[in-house]
Amino acid sequence: MKKFLLAVKFSLRWIIFGGTLFFILKAFKDNWQNATEVKIEPRGWIILAIALMITLLAHIWSGLVWTGLLKAFKQPITRKWALQVYLITNLAKYLPGNVGHFYGRISAVYQAGGSLQVASMSVLLEPLLMAAAAFLVTLLASAIGLIKTNFSPWLWQVNFILLIAIFLGVHPKILNPSLKFLSRLKSQEKESTITIERNLSIYFLGEIIFLLLRGSGFLLTWMALLPLELSQIPTLFSVFSFAWLMGLIIPGAPGGIGVFEAVAIALLSGQQLPKGVILSAIASYRMISILAEAIAAGLAWSIGQFFPINSRW
Repeated sequence: MKKFLLAVKFSLRWIIFGGTLFFILKAFKDNWQNATEVKIEPRGWIILAIALMITLLAHIWSGLVWTGLLKAFKQPITRKWALQVYLITNLAKYLPGNVGHFYGRISAVYQAGGSLQVASMSVLLEPLLMAAAAFLVTLLASAIGLIKTNFSPWLWQVNFILLIAIFLGVHPKILNPSLKFLSRLKSQEKESTITIERNLSIYFLGEIIFLLLRGSGFLLTWMALLPLELSQIPTLFSVFSFAWLMGLIIPGAPGGIGVFEAVAIALLSGQQLPKGVILSAIASYRMISILAEAIAAGLAWSIGQFFPINSRW
């Protein structure tokens, strides 16, 4: 039965990836001539450079949020070391399975003397808070008509309940008993003394800032190709948030590649925007995002080589 479920999960990933790839390739096939006509002026290259720097800052900020989660659990590691681990392992999310970055962070924290349980919880809480931030933006955008989705009302209600559950679940009065229960399942490790005193929902605000930074990079990418009106910015940011959320939660695409692009193209196709600009902007933003992650990982690795960072207090 386990082998069957693994086979179904593996097949589902490839089906999703194949479907999104087909959709994207068809969109480029139908509009490639328009896309090639999009020209980037010298001013546009400057804006793209700014978009790259802001996206780089977003990844660094996200790493700081994760290190904050570890420090909230009083783990015996330094913030600089944890940030270095986060940025270096970030590229592993593009490996098949989309869990390489999680495994790398858990392993690094545990080998540095941290708690395996807390390390695992930190890599679970981080994307949950990210998804909650993106979903909140999407929920508000859908409510005021900035984006249109085909989700039924009951599905929105279920997701809203899940959003509330995340906020309640990270409260010390709920999270600490959960930690104690989990510690009993691992009697070989003395985990029962691990508690938190701070409400972790504060890190939800951190993830909103991360989303604002990523969304700003997306908007600047658009501005490099096409002048934007002030009224278009909320819609574009809402589309980015929803597409990024789908890329985060839908399995099958490492790093959300394919899913983000497919959702963004589908949502923007109904807007009063040139098809060629849509394709060029989305493709350009993907390259900026990967380049920013590569630069962040390279800088973190280089600093670690020339200026070794101690993992302990």
